[in-house]
Amino acid sequence: MDFDTLFQDQIDALKNEGNYRIFADLERRCGEFPRVTNHGPEGRRDVTVWCSNDYLGMSQHPDVVAAMVDTTRACGTGAGGTRNISGTAHHHIALEAELADLHGKDDALLFSSGYVSNWAALGTLGARIPNAVILSDALNHASMIEGIRHSRADKVIWKHNDPRDLDRKLAACGDRPKIVAFESVYSMDGDIAPLAEIIEVAERHGAMTYLDEVHAVGMYGPRGGGVAEREGLMDRIDIIEGTLGKAFGCFGGYITGTKALCDFIRSFSSGFIFTTALPPAVAAAARTSIAHLKQSRTEREAQKRQVEKLRGKLDALGIPHLPNPSHIIPVMIGDPVKCRMISDVLMNDWGIYVQPINYPTVPKGTERLRFTPGPLHSDADIDHLVAALNGLWSQCALSRQVA
Repeated sequence: MDFDTLFQDQIDALKNEGNYRIFADLERRCGEFPRVTNHGPEGRRDVTVWCSNDYLGMSQHPDVVAAMVDTTRACGTGAGGTRNISGTAHHHIALEAELADLHGKDDALLFSSGYVSNWAALGTLGARIPNAVILSDALNHASMIEGIRHSRADKVIWKHNDPRDLDRKLAACGDRPKIVAFESVYSMDGDIAPLAEIIEVAERHGAMTYLDEVHAVGMYGPRGGGVAEREGLMDRIDIIEGTLGKAFGCFGGYITGTKALCDFIRSFSSGFIFTTALPPAVAAAARTSIAHLKQSRTEREAQKRQVEKLRGKLDALGIPHLPNPSHIIPVMIGDPVKCRMISDVLMNDWGIYVQPINYPTVPKGTERLRFTPGPLHSDADIDHLVAALNGLWSQCALSRQVA
């Protein structure tokens, strides 16, 4: 078989659909974010990033940078292998204690990414709890879906953010061990789950609750513990999962819960046992970022102001975006080719980088540009973005195309 031809045929089909992914060649410059260098086909140029999940710019914070640099000088660049054999470092232990404190839990466990923490934790729980059934919100992230699939446990999908549908489906599961898996902030639409109602339903049926807070940690709550902290619900959730790679500006993922739970995942999850540990310098930087955001609201408040400004200016010009209570602003396009075209024009003509969000990340017909204003975006940056979008909207008559 000519495998390369098979591969190329499928890639060409993806391109014809408008869903082929093109990655911008960007170079961050410490202290200048959201300005970056784009190494494009026409040479180097400065662009402003509008779609980063480094929501608070903490990857640029001098204390976080210093922690990583100083720890690299002290410990070197790598962890030495898996924690099981040679890679457990004091910085891992300190970071896990910081995370447990953030979420009001007994313990925490680090992973190499938020994707892996979901895949490993849900995969292990579903596989090793006898006769378990996992009830998954219809819009859960791919990492949660993959973890559930890998577990081979029975899966039940409940309607997105619908506690009544969850109630009906939990009741139909009878006395089996039940795990309810859901997110707080859904990153594509920016909506926030009704946590209290979901938890009440789960408690009524004796189900374990598994909450993904990756797009909320650092962002919500008085100490950045997420939506569950903001709403005073952390103690009623069995497992809180998060990431170090978004608002905390570093790298890695984690779960928090009881000591028995974390030890159970540590002991049985192949996604933990057989993977290289985070470098100590990454752990030190993440711990510094978390500790800072526990006591500083400056970054969160500045970020909220910029989100409100951008929303207000889009509304004033009639540029439609999904209404939601979060920090994510999806501008709906509804066509993959147009979405790619607008992204290219913004980059090439305006020096604005926003990645098109197409299928399979979102359903076909709901293609969008996803903007994430941060505290390091200036008012001038917002004005420049709005002027660019307004010009494109007028030229292309996109208001007739939005869903």
